[in-house]
Amino acid sequence: MNDSIASARQATATTIDELAGDIVDLASAERWLIDRGVIEVECLVPDIAGIARGKILPAGKFIKACEGNSLRIAESLYAQDVKGLTVDSSVISELEPDVVLIPDLGTLRIIPWREKTTACVICDASEKDGTALDMAPRQVLKQVISQFKQQGLMAIVAPEFEFYLSKPLLDPKQELERPNVRTGALESGSQTYGVDILRDYSEVIDDIYAYCAQQGVAIDALTHEAGPGQFEINIEHGEVLNLADQVFMFKRAAREACIKHGLSITFMAKPLSGQPGNAMHVHQSILDVATGANIFSNEDGSDSDMLMSYIAGLQKYIPALMPLFAPYVNSYRRFVRKQFAPINTHWGHENRTVGLRVPESDAKNRRVENRVIGADANPYLALAATLGAGLLGLNKKSQALPEMLESAYETETQLLPEHILIALSEMEGTDALKELFSERFLTLFSEIKRAEYQEHQNIITPWERENLLTVV
Repeated sequence: MNDSIASARQATATTIDELAGDIVDLASAERWLIDRGVIEVECLVPDIAGIARGKILPAGKFIKACEGNSLRIAESLYAQDVKGLTVDSSVISELEPDVVLIPDLGTLRIIPWREKTTACVICDASEKDGTALDMAPRQVLKQVISQFKQQGLMAIVAPEFEFYLSKPLLDPKQELERPNVRTGALESGSQTYGVDILRDYSEVIDDIYAYCAQQGVAIDALTHEAGPGQFEINIEHGEVLNLADQVFMFKRAAREACIKHGLSITFMAKPLSGQPGNAMHVHQSILDVATGANIFSNEDGSDSDMLMSYIAGLQKYIPALMPLFAPYVNSYRRFVRKQFAPINTHWGHENRTVGLRVPESDAKNRRVENRVIGADANPYLALAATLGAGLLGLNKKSQALPEMLESAYETETQLLPEHILIALSEMEGTDALKELFSERFLTLFSEIKRAEYQEHQNIITPWERENLLTVV
């Protein structure tokens, strides 16, 4: 399998190199589609949950729609909850007007799992007057990137995210069933960093790598994590918007590879009771565009004051941004002491018990790792939130709390919100977030999350039936 993975990695790099800069306008996009015999184009729109919505058009009609500015979709798409139901919102018109979809032609990719030659492209959205739609998650991230650019700064990120593979879940009332390994037995025990266990999943892993190669996702490493059937994928570091697109595309590709092999994949934050949850750790550093220098390091290689201010911004604003990092009721089940997840916003060097870790590195690669984010988060919104929090700290020249030199699991300070409602109240009461995001987006996001919580409240859980039904 190692040879297969090495080949897939090379194919990934080759695919990205081939696509980079090739498609700069509709004429070159049309040639790209014709040269590859593309029949249809999937126009993908990341919604608030990070789910792919959109339209499928014949390749020729796609080009004509782009030329005529007639590729459109209902604005209410952005008011959909995780189930795809439209939420009553104070910032979405009841008339459901259209917004214009604007394909980012640099994201055109061939879809390897379709029987007929099909391409996909990620779309931005704008109002009919050409104004970028401030509620669209990809635009939310672009706005934060723009704020860095205005200050002569550029963020570099590297996401690592976890997921579980399991047998297909046919009954949602049941727990996930562990996959079978080569012997035919169910995977058992903790296989953290296991190498031989990867051979039990070699076929699906090889297809994940192959699909990702054609989708332009640059996988850096894969490891088995502590849970049964749990893995972590690292994506090579790079520019923020491109990395968010890669996470978005990875989830689609991995799901399709698992379907092919009769498996299910979940990025749900806490899918198994008593087992570690799924995180999306984000390594982030900031470069001075003029010099190319990493602002987190001094010339002598020591931590800079700007790193401390960036960490201070994360410490101060993570509680208010938790709905973007942990967007569902289930998300908060991940934050359990001593189960590989942080419970607070303390920071430390080479300390995996804190929410904010500074890995060992040379001055050029100095970075901070946000370990709070769940794998269930929308990558566009999660990256916008973590970078935005750090930027607020930089702008205010904030001071970080003293470094945590011991286990952060033993402390009772700087604790994360324990419930989505607490987090939403924190978000709604923090005016500083309006420096990062539009008020319309913040209102819409809050309305969707509160509607999802009310939907959750309508469900009676097995725990309630078991412990309350005939007892209280």
